[in-house]
Amino acid sequence: MKALQIRRSAARLGIARVASALNPATAAKWGPLEYRTVDEPELPGESWHRVHTRLAGICGSDLSLVEGHASTYFEDWVSFPFVPGHEVVGTLDDGTRVVLEPVLGHEARGFAPPFDGAAPGDGDDYAHLATGHLEPGIQTGFCCSTGGGWAPSFVAHDSQLHRIADDVPDERAVLVEPIAGGIHAALLTWPTIERNLADGERPVVAVLGAGTMGLAAVAGLRRYLPDVHIIVGARYRHQQEYARAFGADAAVAPDELPRAVRRVVGCHVVGDHLSSGAHATIDAVGTSSTVAACMRITRPRGRVVLLGMPADVTLDLTGLWHRETELKGAYTYGTETLPDGTRARTFQLALDTAAAIGAERLLSATYRLTDHVDAVAHAASAGRRGAVKIAFDLREDS
Repeated sequence: MKALQIRRSAARLGIARVASALNPATAAKWGPLEYRTVDEPELPGESWHRVHTRLAGICGSDLSLVEGHASTYFEDWVSFPFVPGHEVVGTLDDGTRVVLEPVLGHEARGFAPPFDGAAPGDGDDYAHLATGHLEPGIQTGFCCSTGGGWAPSFVAHDSQLHRIADDVPDERAVLVEPIAGGIHAALLTWPTIERNLADGERPVVAVLGAGTMGLAAVAGLRRYLPDVHIIVGARYRHQQEYARAFGADAAVAPDELPRAVRRVVGCHVVGDHLSSGAHATIDAVGTSSTVAACMRITRPRGRVVLLGMPADVTLDLTGLWHRETELKGAYTYGTETLPDGTRARTFQLALDTAAAIGAERLLSATYRLTDHVDAVAHAASAGRRGAVKIAFDLREDS
């Protein structure tokens, strides 16, 4: 079958890294991503299914790979060559439509789950991601044994698949995975809020960045932490409008975010830091400058949740030390503990949230696999072009 595949090539990665600074389309054309004939992956065993892709999204981690900026950390946690694509809605051989939960968890790799009812992302030992009967891979879309959504078909374990109702449009279903990631980050703010909240005080959470993941975090905050005052720093007008529609109390330009937080909490400015600040901050961008900006507006003993995937960042950690700020990574999803003490799988929360917000409105454009150069260029400049989510559409090819 014809699919998009990434192969290990130092030369192509180097070309992509240089070209992406000038033109994302050039990186997609000459970098490690190729449209080529690949073998259909075989079913690894029982409880595995062949999934026929309908829509597959393009996310920030995909762009990092295509543009040659992915961290070398992942070299031991992926297996080449692999077909990308982990934001997927597809059909099984019997026609059942499913949404993919892409983490290749314990059950998919032939191990017992860490506890009864565990989600694929649960557990405190990641050895299974590089062992078992599959090649290494943190998720479907990064593993040569399974394939990924940027192909007509791939294979997935039953533990990864969520059957969806007939009335759920594909355009909504393909947003469930990033929404799950945003909800996970939103709920990671709660322990710090609960610990530091004064009597009668309304918690404040700032979100920097309003692409797909930032907007998903806003929706998760409003739905599952309804009393939180949400302030969003968003670069583009359409992002600010979406942020307000999803529940933000205020949405401003990123350089106005410190002033907006200060206005709500009533604190001082000392140097380039707020004397107090938001109880928690979500960085949905993931660069040196955005992590530093979030640290400056988070109150002492607050938490910065890193939802955007940082690579090689440079930070002055003196403020983190002095203010006892927590830096908390937010990778994918699993089983969540809600503020009322109940537990739920993130993907179920995401399915409910996607329906509540009409997530399909975030899907801005779709492309065929053969038009991958234009698709990647559009995704890389989505904000500037008034878009949010870009996806591949394989429905006519199936």
